[in-house]
Amino acid sequence: MTPEELVGQALAAMKFAYVPYSGFTVGAALLTKSGKVYLGCNIENAAYGPSNCAERTAIFKAVSEGEREFAAIAVVGGKDGNAADIFPPCGVCRQVMQEFCEPSFMIYMGRSDGGTSPSPMARCCPRLHRGMKRSRCCAAPAPCLRREIRRATPPMSAVTSCGQVKPRSRP
Repeated sequence: MTPEELVGQALAAMKFAYVPYSGFTVGAALLTKSGKVYLGCNIENAAYGPSNCAERTAIFKAVSEGEREFAAIAVVGGKDGNAADIFPPCGVCRQVMQEFCEPSFMIYMGRSDGGTSPSPMARCCPRLHRGMKRSRCCAAPAPCLRREIRRATPPMSAVTSCGQVKPRSRP
């Protein structure tokens, strides 16, 4: 599949975006190494945090269906469905790509007029967290972050309803 065809599929995916708050539509088309394409669009939520980007929608769809090897993604976006300029992935999407994709994975940022700006992930995402070995005590990255958090967090009885920490009394 050519980059232009992949961008065309991303442009088609933009039409499915759920954007009642921003009006800013984004589409993505993820190409697996086996040649299958997964489409994604952005999905907004009034609380903002539960919103999901088009790139992550496509990647999560693919991963949830057993895919783990990806070749490229095309991303397009713009106000009211007009992808007038290139649209780079956000930091969270880049981090998700880092989790599942090799440095040679290609990111094609496209426009409605057919223009495309290609970038290998290694250039687009040079300093992202690359993961660590898992510790034996739990599934957290080593060193065990859960243990450190437990040590630093006061017991619930030591926290007031307004969030202030009460001094501990000695028995």
